[in-house]
Amino acid sequence: MALANTLIADPDLLILDEPTNHLDLDMIEWLEEYLRRSSRLTLLMVTHDRYFLDRVCAEIIELDSHNVYSYKGNYSYYLEKRQERIEAKTQEIERANNLYRTELEWMRRMPQARGHKARYREEAFYELEKVAKQRLYQKEVKLDVKASYIGNKIFEADHVCKAFGSLTILDDFSYIFARYEKMGIVGNNGTGKSTFLKLLMGLQQPDSGTLDIGETVRFGYYSQEGLRFNEQMKVIDVVRDIAEVIECGGRQLTASQFLQHFLFTPETQHSYVYKLSGGERRRLYLCTVLMRNPNFLILDEPTNDLDIVTLQVLEEYLRDFKGCLIVVSHDRYFMDKVVDHLLVFNGGGDIRDFPGNYTRYREWKEQKEARQREAERVAHPKPTDERPARRRDNDKRRLTYKERMELEQLERDIAELEAEKAHIEEALCSGTLSVDQLTELSKRFPIVNDTIDEKTLRWMELSELQG
Repeated sequence: MALANTLIADPDLLILDEPTNHLDLDMIEWLEEYLRRSSRLTLLMVTHDRYFLDRVCAEIIELDSHNVYSYKGNYSYYLEKRQERIEAKTQEIERANNLYRTELEWMRRMPQARGHKARYREEAFYELEKVAKQRLYQKEVKLDVKASYIGNKIFEADHVCKAFGSLTILDDFSYIFARYEKMGIVGNNGTGKSTFLKLLMGLQQPDSGTLDIGETVRFGYYSQEGLRFNEQMKVIDVVRDIAEVIECGGRQLTASQFLQHFLFTPETQHSYVYKLSGGERRRLYLCTVLMRNPNFLILDEPTNDLDIVTLQVLEEYLRDFKGCLIVVSHDRYFMDKVVDHLLVFNGGGDIRDFPGNYTRYREWKEQKEARQREAERVAHPKPTDERPARRRDNDKRRLTYKERMELEQLERDIAELEAEKAHIEEALCSGTLSVDQLTELSKRFPIVNDTIDEKTLRWMELSELQG
């Protein structure tokens, strides 16, 4: 709703901080298209969504080691030019180090009483030392945490049903999970993705049917609710409380060495949790999940607030992960990199298995919708209008007074409905409702949800005319 309020104001300068977090995929793609078409809008944005960066931005600004670098191009162009900059800088540091060793030997041999030329060379030595002692860029940060052994039996869902009153999540759902399978789960908010994960983890029970988990399965669960630490603990103590020594890539690592795999410097390791940024906290949480050597990872929105470097490390780890994986994410780039197929939650218990990543699914869906539109056009052709057009196609219609009033009312209605929806969700999950209250709220929830969707679509139509 905050995003809608911002766009309604029709700003000249729009500043967005991680705008795609907590948006479903359809809304992300609508926002992407809206920003691409807005020729009068100046956009300053912080985001980890790499497809969003690639399709919306024309300039990338990178902050690295207290320096600012600017790249005139999209994210793909930035990656190419950044790598060229890193390679050039690395070569410069290597050359400086070679010369530094020679000059250091000279400095040690020279007497303290030096002439003018010697002092000039001494000053040049200290300048050279600054370059030589710069941090060399790591060509690769590799996370090599081995999964424990997993047997052939993973989990079997047999005719599972789950509903909250009239709100159906699973309807006679059956599935047999295969060894080393990597599944992505997509669907709009409120279709039951997180509830499905909680059923699998035993945090909620199905209304009927069974979930049979294999004996060798060791879950690692990264959830939105699991990010809780003692604020007064040091980062390294959070890890030591779980284990002093961690098995990693066939060798044993100390807690400090393991944290360095997750890009925590020695200084940060001995800092307190309350000093960490949101992204650093999520990285620490991910660290505590993986250090237990799970063989079945369940990741619920793992990319929110993670920086791109950490995402790249995590993607590489998951591609090579010798275990099973379920990912719920709105990060399309991340999903394309790590999953083999998708479970698509359409709502109302309608769940479809799609054999491919998100990009392939989106292409298939667009082709299907295009065929449906064409079939509808052939079946119901529009009558030919012989009257001259009232305006040219490139003349944009403006909102009438009545439509402007409708747009303002929609904004108020959507805010009230979102608040009601949040209240209902909180009440349904509280476990304190009577049967009658549960039934009443369960009937009201889909009505509120559908009304929000209906009013939001109308708001989008009017806002495009306004812009």
